[in-house]
Amino acid sequence: MKNNVYESIAGVFVFVGLMVLVYMTVNLGNLSLFGDNFMVLKARFNTVTGLRAGNPIEMYGIEIGHVGSLSIDDEVQMAVATLNIQKSARIYSDAIASIKTAGLIGDKFISIDPGGSGEILGNNGVIINTESPVDINDLIGKYAFGSVDEEDEMDFGEEIQ
Repeated sequence: MKNNVYESIAGVFVFVGLMVLVYMTVNLGNLSLFGDNFMVLKARFNTVTGLRAGNPIEMYGIEIGHVGSLSIDDEVQMAVATLNIQKSARIYSDAIASIKTAGLIGDKFISIDPGGSGEILGNNGVIINTESPVDINDLIGKYAFGSVDEEDEMDFGEEIQ
């Protein structure tokens, strides 16, 4: 009889441990078991350099979703980012999606200015106004190897008229 009590207690601990493992997997893996709380939007960019599926999407500095996937639209020759955004976010048809960098050499994320006029975008809506990321390597190359136009530079000895 004593062995049955110990086995029952061990069984309860194993069951509780498995439930905690499932809970942590769902929460940390951003999985959804009982319905999605996200809508899907698309945004077309000239380039998505450094952006990856899973990168965060922010609005007003608050994370509201993540990048679902990246693809190429052959018709318009642009990169397309599929955005999974919380349904509670109100994003209008004049919204602006910008690819930004967290820190100097940090990961990329998409920042959304939600706009304010026009219609609210629903599921499968398209954000038309986008800003591609600044390529830091190109900027450094221009200044390090002297490919900046000399006429753009100002000589401090000259007077400005």
